[in-house]
Amino acid sequence: MTNRQILQAMSGLMAGMFVAILAGTVVANALPRIIADLGASQSSYTWVVTAELLAMTATVPLWGKLADLFNQKLLLQLSLGLFVVGSLVAGFSQDVVTLIISRVIQGVGAGGLTALAQIVMAAIIPPRRLGKYAGIFGAVFAVGTVAGPLIGGVLVDTSWLGWRWCFFVGVPFALAGIVLLQRTLKLPTNRREVRIDWTGAFLIVTGVCALLIWTSLAGNSFDWASWQTAALVTTGLVLLAAAVFVESRAAEPIIPLDIFRNRTVSLTTLASFFVGIAMFAGTVFLSQYFQISLGKSPTIAGLMSLPMIGGLLVSSTVAGQIISATGKWKVYLIAGGVIMTAGLGLLSTIDADTHFGLLSVYMAFMGIGVGMLMQNLVLAAQNDVPAHELGAATSVLSFFRSLGGTIGTSVLGAVLANRVADEMAKGLAANGIPVTGGGHSSAVPDMTKLPEPLKDIVEHAYGIATGDLFLVATPFAFLGLLAVLFVKEKPLKTTSGMERLAAEEAPAAAAATVPAPRNGEDSGVQDAAPGAVGLRKD
Repeated sequence: MTNRQILQAMSGLMAGMFVAILAGTVVANALPRIIADLGASQSSYTWVVTAELLAMTATVPLWGKLADLFNQKLLLQLSLGLFVVGSLVAGFSQDVVTLIISRVIQGVGAGGLTALAQIVMAAIIPPRRLGKYAGIFGAVFAVGTVAGPLIGGVLVDTSWLGWRWCFFVGVPFALAGIVLLQRTLKLPTNRREVRIDWTGAFLIVTGVCALLIWTSLAGNSFDWASWQTAALVTTGLVLLAAAVFVESRAAEPIIPLDIFRNRTVSLTTLASFFVGIAMFAGTVFLSQYFQISLGKSPTIAGLMSLPMIGGLLVSSTVAGQIISATGKWKVYLIAGGVIMTAGLGLLSTIDADTHFGLLSVYMAFMGIGVGMLMQNLVLAAQNDVPAHELGAATSVLSFFRSLGGTIGTSVLGAVLANRVADEMAKGLAANGIPVTGGGHSSAVPDMTKLPEPLKDIVEHAYGIATGDLFLVATPFAFLGLLAVLFVKEKPLKTTSGMERLAAEEAPAAAAATVPAPRNGEDSGVQDAAPGAVGLRKD
């Protein structure tokens, strides 16, 4: 495909990716109003956020396997269609149960978009040329991450629109993506007999969901050390152990276990997990720090994250261009790991009095590191697996990145809550203010309603706690760097996934068209030119 054809085909992919990112970010500033209008509880607030993330994370491997078996364009359009249905149901919801169900549907669609967009890129673009297009993914991620909360805030504050348009706003992009994919993306349909491992899919999804529900609710709805923790962890581990047993014997496993024998896939998967922790920690907890510790509005808080997003955008674009020009990629993975670790370490020094100029430098460091790592880890794995396993390998990396983000957000959130409670207790005691309820509360304070002495205590507590949170996250980034160091650099292939798949299937096609020789006769295959297909004896 020419550069123009690739860019045309990517237009639909980018619309789909923007929709997937928007689904998770646009409701951030609208949720308090949504929950109040529907008369829901604090636990419902959590589930509106968690349901979409759970469904997206748990279904990514299933979408990746389907991409190896069926037409990828059709699957992309199906995932966009699911997103449209989920968005419309969410927008018209009259109760919180319907809203949560619609978020699950949105999450399933977003899982397909997350996995399939990168799989299709690998199918149409050779790894040697893929780097320079990765920057476009970084741009879409940056715009969706920054624009989502801003759009949500504006829609909620506009009287003639309201929170329901937070769900409706993504529908035109999804419909445009369906049309663009139909007109610009040309992919062959692999016609072969397939058997989907539904048992393995069920065990994987339910096992992962059990563990994600535990990490999402532990520390809020129940204690980390409780019978609920024991039940969910035991259930999740038993289901996943059963999934490994089933997958090892399935003809068409959802996650082919033998791909983990590939050193590159195993190491890049591990690194992706740690990148997920860093990426989500930056986007989730910095926004809260801006609003509570620095006293900024939701809109201003969204704008203050621009240094991090800008660093991600620039580094992913520049590194991608250089990789495509030189074919060398490992040095950028190592540099990304070093810079991401340094960025998290620098962010661990912040408090309520940190100057925004200094904070911007720290955020830019983290963004540059994540930008160098996120897409290039996928590139390294896609370059080192057979074409018929591109979908599985890509979805495994996406799955573990999302899993790292989900688990990291929950665990780091618990660290933040405990540190805030401790600092609040110290501050209240130092000012002679009596502590009620033991000083521990999982509720996020409304800074506009707090009196001045208490407001200063809360700002200080969240500033100190956020710095400690990044200190806890720093060793995980270092582990990601260690994983990258052991990845072996291999030359980038110059053929696309479709071309490689055709080459892999050519010998089988040739064997199928050569009739078995009669007794005493030679088939003549050994005299054929190398690569000849469809030989027959006349």
